[in-house]
Amino acid sequence: MMRYNRQIILSEVGEKGQEKLTQAKVLIIGAGGLGAAILPYLAAAGIGEIGIIDNDAIEITNLQRQVIYRNDAIGKSKALEAREMALSLNPSIQINAITDTLNVKNAIALFEYYDIMVDATDNLQTKYLINDACVVTNKAFVYGSIYKFQGQVSVFNYQNGPTYRCLFPDEKSNSKNCVDAGVMGISVGIIGMFQANEVLKMVLGIGKVLSGELLIYNMLTNDQQKFELVKSNTSSLSRLDFEKKYNAVENTTLEITANEALEQINDLEVLFLDVRNEEEFPKISLPNHIQIPLADLEDNLSELDLNKKLLVYCQSGIRSKRAVEILRNHSFSKVQSIAGGALKLEGVIAANTISI
Repeated sequence: MMRYNRQIILSEVGEKGQEKLTQAKVLIIGAGGLGAAILPYLAAAGIGEIGIIDNDAIEITNLQRQVIYRNDAIGKSKALEAREMALSLNPSIQINAITDTLNVKNAIALFEYYDIMVDATDNLQTKYLINDACVVTNKAFVYGSIYKFQGQVSVFNYQNGPTYRCLFPDEKSNSKNCVDAGVMGISVGIIGMFQANEVLKMVLGIGKVLSGELLIYNMLTNDQQKFELVKSNTSSLSRLDFEKKYNAVENTTLEITANEALEQINDLEVLFLDVRNEEEFPKISLPNHIQIPLADLEDNLSELDLNKKLLVYCQSGIRSKRAVEILRNHSFSKVQSIAGGALKLEGVIAANTISI
């Protein structure tokens, strides 16, 4: 117990509180900027078992904010590297590295095992998946989100409180992630520590949990606001309903890799559709290419040929999935989203010196 002496002497923690931390099992979903801030503090506090799920590899652009990774770890698994870091910090706890995406096949089983889920993603679809799996398993999740210099934190589905869908009922929102909008490293650090704090409060049973409230923090002004949330979504969700819903989503949101897409650059029956805004970089120059920003897509469908195969990309692969959904709803049957978006396309072109 000597390792935790400085928190055990707090009357709100004590040895009984430390035992609660030791018995707790927390799943961190995402080993990016938020996850890199959340994980060290939960590990150092003595959370007995921590799962971290992420299928991504470390890239040089991650190092500006994902401060648990070293420069020589570029190309390695985020989940595995995060595990090594956490164990070097506190070898007395258990860290489970899961090198996969959170999906319909593994979400329920994982959520049934862990006590608290922590959302460290920048993917809108995954946030809804986390929410719905938490509703099915009756587990709480700590929400975090960053947009430029503003961060949001809340706790959803805590003791039958408001869910993520009570705050954001529109699943078809076109919100940007940090790859698209940009982010300062300090922003994810601040919000990640707010999230870790909520986890510790729930485990210890102390303080006031951010359930039914949304905390908004402005990094530029240090303004902090809290807004009350009302539970408006009271519909229950069975495991069978969950599986049907997300299996349908997986079956209709088809993806193609950047390599596979670029193999088709000379096919006259293929059209590359860029749904980014005009000012976004990198610029990808392809012979069979058209740019229609996602916000304008439904008003400009006449510019697209129903008979051609459409390969859709955005900056990182998030908005393109929404574009695929829109196109399929308008009878475009041959359409796929390019995983990783323009950033992956640029990397493949550079690595293979593809002549376009």
